[in-house]
Amino acid sequence: MAATGLALLLLLPGCGSETFVDDHGARLSAFEYDVPERIPLPVEPEGNPMTEEKFQLGRHLFFDTRLSANGTIACASCHHQDKAFADGRALPVGATGEVHPRNSQGLVNAAYFPSLTWANPVLLTIEQQIMIPLFGEEPVEHGINDSNRDQILYELETDPVYQRLFADAFPDDDQPFTFHRVVQALASFVRGITAFSSRFDRYQEGDRDALTASERQGMELFFSERMECFHCHGGYNFTNSVYDRSHFFREMPFHNTGLFNIDGLGGYPEPNTGVHEITGRPGDMGRFRAPSLRNVALTAPYMHDGSIETLEEVIQTYAAGGRNVTTGPHVGDGRMNPLKDGFVVGFQLSDAELQAVLDFLHALTDESVTTNPRFSNPWEEQE
Repeated sequence: MAATGLALLLLLPGCGSETFVDDHGARLSAFEYDVPERIPLPVEPEGNPMTEEKFQLGRHLFFDTRLSANGTIACASCHHQDKAFADGRALPVGATGEVHPRNSQGLVNAAYFPSLTWANPVLLTIEQQIMIPLFGEEPVEHGINDSNRDQILYELETDPVYQRLFADAFPDDDQPFTFHRVVQALASFVRGITAFSSRFDRYQEGDRDALTASERQGMELFFSERMECFHCHGGYNFTNSVYDRSHFFREMPFHNTGLFNIDGLGGYPEPNTGVHEITGRPGDMGRFRAPSLRNVALTAPYMHDGSIETLEEVIQTYAAGGRNVTTGPHVGDGRMNPLKDGFVVGFQLSDAELQAVLDFLHALTDESVTTNPRFSNPWEEQE
């Protein structure tokens, strides 16, 4: 899968050039992000500046099963709005029934990630990432290839709805019905799914009643040196993997959290060996990007392989300093993983404190994003 992903990057011209300036004196986006003033705007690739027209075209494509080899899946099949655009499964299934080895991440605020997917430091833009589910072969997700791509484009081109949407999104194109434009529109929709309206946000903005006493206690624990959570899940997007217009360069941290240790030397089970899959470096074994914890209560199951079912289990795993797998094919004590991140050292919580942390994490849910018609299936509106 890594080799396929690297090859696909070469197929999409202009996706790597970006605007590195901040809002002070920078060109303003033509797109109205729903982002409060305290949050910097996302970076937009110069080759694909945001517009409302591209966002709306991308929204239609995102929910359209015609964008697959056999008309059975859409992007929305693995990214459900009511789950903050995750899918509620341990591992997603593609159009041909192949199971993907990685858990589907939520897409809210994906515009702020410096790298995309769980552990690929060369996927730097949403445009690049979208190429993989559409055209990738290991595993097959949408299953678009040379034998069916022309037919798929024909179905889009002959739809009156798309004739209007493509013309509006790309008015300077004589022939906008290309996969290059499909990818740009899909990326524009995903980039536009931003949400910073949780009860935690209201508390940050001065509403002292937005959080309960238990949630405030959980917040204090979360940001304490005792638990160490904030080192990997800090900042406005609750991850240390963040990139916006205020940054002059990308920082792309990846972490080994001691989930596995199958050989006593830090080994993780294939094919999920983390950044190691790309670099081949032994020290990159088991290193994955810290996901945003915004809406984390909606995105179970957890971890890169969906192997932890509940938030409580996640906290207990970190409290233990890693996971000791005692049965099955991946036996090994992750607590003793020699490559484990230095912040995963374990901690103790009382039952009341554990509940307080859980309550705080639930307060990061942004109910508006799950119900906002702006992010919903437009085809259902037309029925």
